[in-house]
Amino acid sequence: MKILIVDDETPARSRLASMIAEMREHEVAGEAASGEEALTLTDRTLPDVVLMDIRMPGMDGLEAAARISQVSRPPAIIFTTAHGDHALEAFETAAIDYLLKPIRRERLASALAKAQRLNRAQLEALQVPETDEGREHILCRRRAGVELIPVETIRYFMADQKYVTVKHADGEDLIEDSLRKLEDEFGERFVRIHRKALVARDRLVGLEKGDNGRTYAVMDGTPDRLEVSRRHLPRVRSLLRAARA
Repeated sequence: MKILIVDDETPARSRLASMIAEMREHEVAGEAASGEEALTLTDRTLPDVVLMDIRMPGMDGLEAAARISQVSRPPAIIFTTAHGDHALEAFETAAIDYLLKPIRRERLASALAKAQRLNRAQLEALQVPETDEGREHILCRRRAGVELIPVETIRYFMADQKYVTVKHADGEDLIEDSLRKLEDEFGERFVRIHRKALVARDRLVGLEKGDNGRTYAVMDGTPDRLEVSRRHLPRVRSLLRAARA
C-alpha cells in the first residue's frame, strides 16, 4: 500500500518512514508537514493510507482528515498523536485507527493490516457483476491508481506467494484475488492446468512436451509455456478434443 505521512515534526516523519521501509508490502508515497500540504499530496499521490498527526499549526489533522474524506476515493485515515484526549473526535471523522506516540512498529503494522483489509473490501465492493456470467473486468492496483483489466484480454492467472499475476494483452499486473476465488467465479472461462495456474479456455490451442518430459500448454496470444500437471492433464486434453470436434 502507498502511505502518506503527515506530521509537522521532521523526526516523527522520519521514524514512521523508517518503520514503513522495513515492511515490504508498504511504501511511503510522500511526507507532509501540515494539513494544507496533506491535501495537496493526497490529490497528487493518491495514497491508500494517510498517517495523520492531529496537533499541527494551521489546519490540524482533524480538519485535514475531514476534507480528505470528501474525495471520491478517500484513503484510510490513521491518526497519530502524543495526546489521547482526541480519540473520540478522531473516530468521529471515520478514522480506522488511533496511534499514540511513541508509536511501536508492531502497533503500526497492526493498524496498516486493518487498513489493507478495508481497502480489499472496498475494491471487492467495486467489482460488481456486469453480466449474468460475472465480472467483465478485474481491478488491480498500480502506482497511478486503480486500473480495470477486461477479462476477455486475460491469457492466464498465475499464483505467486501472496499475490496472483494476471497476464493480459497489455502486459501483466498483480492482484489480491486468490486463485481459488477466481476459479470459482470464472470456471466457465478459465481452466485449471496446475495448482498455480488458470488459463483462458479460448486461448488454449494445444499441448507440447518439453525436453524435461513435462507437458506444457500452448496458448494463443502469448509465447509463454505453462506447465500442465499430471493431475489436470486429462481434463485439459478432453477440453482440447472437444474444441477440435
